[in-house]
Amino acid sequence: MRSCVASLTPYSTARDEYQGELGIFLDANESPYQNGYNRYPDPHQRELKERLSQIKGVEANNIFIGNGSDEAIDLVFRVFCEPRVDNVVAIAPSYGMYKVAAAINDVELREVQLGENFSLPVDALLQRTDKNTKAMFICSPNNPTANAFEREDILRLADEFDGMLVVDEAYIDFSSVESVKSEVVSRRNIIVLQTLSKAWGMAGLRVGLALADERVVELMSQVKYPYNINVATMAIVEELLTQGIGEHIAEICSERERVAATLGQMKIVRHIYPSDANFLLVRFDDADGVYSIEIYDPQGEKVVPNEQGQFKFAQSGAYRVVYDSKVEGVVEAVYEKASPSVVGIRTTVGVKNFFFGESEESGEGTGIIYSADGYIITCYHVV
Repeated sequence: MRSCVASLTPYSTARDEYQGELGIFLDANESPYQNGYNRYPDPHQRELKERLSQIKGVEANNIFIGNGSDEAIDLVFRVFCEPRVDNVVAIAPSYGMYKVAAAINDVELREVQLGENFSLPVDALLQRTDKNTKAMFICSPNNPTANAFEREDILRLADEFDGMLVVDEAYIDFSSVESVKSEVVSRRNIIVLQTLSKAWGMAGLRVGLALADERVVELMSQVKYPYNINVATMAIVEELLTQGIGEHIAEICSERERVAATLGQMKIVRHIYPSDANFLLVRFDDADGVYSIEIYDPQGEKVVPNEQGQFKFAQSGAYRVVYDSKVEGVVEAVYEKASPSVVGIRTTVGVKNFFFGESEESGEGTGIIYSADGYIITCYHVV
């Protein structure tokens, strides 16, 4: 860890020092008028951690709760990396916040390109490390390639890398590959990031988890801002955690396979990569052309597609297809050719015609099917 963190006297309140049941605290100059939010929250989120411990199968002392997983990512740099001295290694392409957090903390980030079919290049990753490499970021299942890496490869990195191995499992609930969260006690250099934003449907509440050795959790808790999770968020999360998500996950995975099968029949699709996430990575003949099409939902609102422009796959024509679980009958969509330059999309939520600059000579056109919530479901090609 950084020397300044090792010698840090963390911010402390009566809530930190008091061990009994929470009572009336006078140390923080709070308002005495009760409205449900006039008191500061528990800085250690004890009750929420106990509930998450039951769900995740990890001891509460091994759980750090952050304002989204992004807070935990930032804390890895702040706790373990000396600015302008240390470096981290990460796979590429992958989640963009690793690079952003590295830049903000003035830490060199060394990217290692994924192998064939986006496999994990274990040897290349280890070769990029040196005595100043303090962390390595592996997103599995990976964003944007959607594939999960072999558990044995990840554990080999943990055993052979003399630094913190951060395994970002934001999409693990959609994967058949087992999480490495069970390893955080025996392998003290593993930090597993998970989130309530994806499968649990709480993206608007901003709650992310770091599952790690108790000492790592302690260090992250000392460096974080004291009250990083507010009272309202904790109450809502605890309530939502009582609702099962098994059916939702099963439906999304089923839709993922069905969308993949539909895409596989389209002439503009070259390859569909295996997915362990809630999205697909697809290689198109003209990915830029598909991405550039402007579409609108039945209410006339413009649909904002996935931010795939930031990922350049070196002429691969790759494009990430995001879809919503509430397809509202889109699978039964009827494609109608209304004129040489119009493609009609019929769903249970309405019919909408779009002008796509269709070739009059070939009579072919390209379109995008959307869900009722405005998410891209898939792309299609009509003749």
